[in-house]
Amino acid sequence: MKRKLNVVIGLSGGVDSSVAAWLLQREGHEVRGVFMKNWEGESEGQVCSSKEDFLSAATAADKLNIPLEFVSFSKQYKDIVFKDFVNEYAIGRTPNPDVFCNSEIKFKAFLDHAKKLGADCVATGHYACLALNRVQYNLLTASDEKKDQTYFLYRLNQKQLAHALFPIGNLTKVSVREIAKEIKLPNAQRSESMGICFIGKQQFSSFITQFIKPKPGPICTEKGECVGVHQGLHLYTIGQRKGIGIGGLKVARSPNSGLPWFVAQKRVNENVLIVVQGSNHPLLYRDVITARSLHWISGEAPTAGTHVKIKIRHGQSMVDAVIESCDDVLKVKVSDPIWGVAPGQSIVCYVEKTCLGGGIIC
Repeated sequence: MKRKLNVVIGLSGGVDSSVAAWLLQREGHEVRGVFMKNWEGESEGQVCSSKEDFLSAATAADKLNIPLEFVSFSKQYKDIVFKDFVNEYAIGRTPNPDVFCNSEIKFKAFLDHAKKLGADCVATGHYACLALNRVQYNLLTASDEKKDQTYFLYRLNQKQLAHALFPIGNLTKVSVREIAKEIKLPNAQRSESMGICFIGKQQFSSFITQFIKPKPGPICTEKGECVGVHQGLHLYTIGQRKGIGIGGLKVARSPNSGLPWFVAQKRVNENVLIVVQGSNHPLLYRDVITARSLHWISGEAPTAGTHVKIKIRHGQSMVDAVIESCDDVLKVKVSDPIWGVAPGQSIVCYVEKTCLGGGIIC
């Protein structure tokens, strides 16, 4: 029989964390909930659904008969996650704030708070699995491949995983919904939150311009022909098609004339946006990917020559690759060129179901 644990679960208001709480109760653990508010911005017109989310979390906690505490980690979030988000965009990259929210807020600030409450561990509604191999914790992909969230968790360390639980990792989303319906959870059919919390329903360009001053510059083809003016490199990402502002423009003597335009490169030092025509243009593909700011879950980097599978974005299918080097810089060569590799995003490496870790794409 498993040891009875004192567990503090992050209740977000969604069905996943609510079912996770019920599963922990069913196993006999002492469970209490914490609702994390990570952003203070609604008074400034930045639409975040925290009030609605908290009401949903409170209703679910009442149904499960567990105490719920409202805790704000907004200062830590702003000082660490949001500051990095703005800084990365300001230098032309496309960051993923969810990655650092998990490592710095949900499994650091929240974990520290839970320990003060006397918790043995924290739990969340992430779709991921854990396995203890002797003295090492391995982060494994979820049973539901489409919902797997290990991509967002790759920066967790051994200390954090030793105090973490992912109760729904072996379930599919359909099963989670069915359980919620059976136990009559009020949020059983609640839709999933999408996008970045602190942006909400605003247009990204309107939001980011509040923090980064626009710096217009030329839009050029790969041959150096100027075809327009961009409004600031922070407003564009690699592979972007819509919103470039040159739709319908045709270039004389171009074999791809008439095809849609895509962002292929951002030359930050020159403040130039490079665009190409056609989704199959060679500049949109990369067969070698490099990354810095590396993190390996085991504490040890994989060796050169290791065959891995990689992801460069959540929801992407795994791609076969070989690690060519892995010191201060990770360098991997993929079996088939990958489309739309954006600096600032994360590359995450796997061996079978085990998430090794990864880094920030250069």
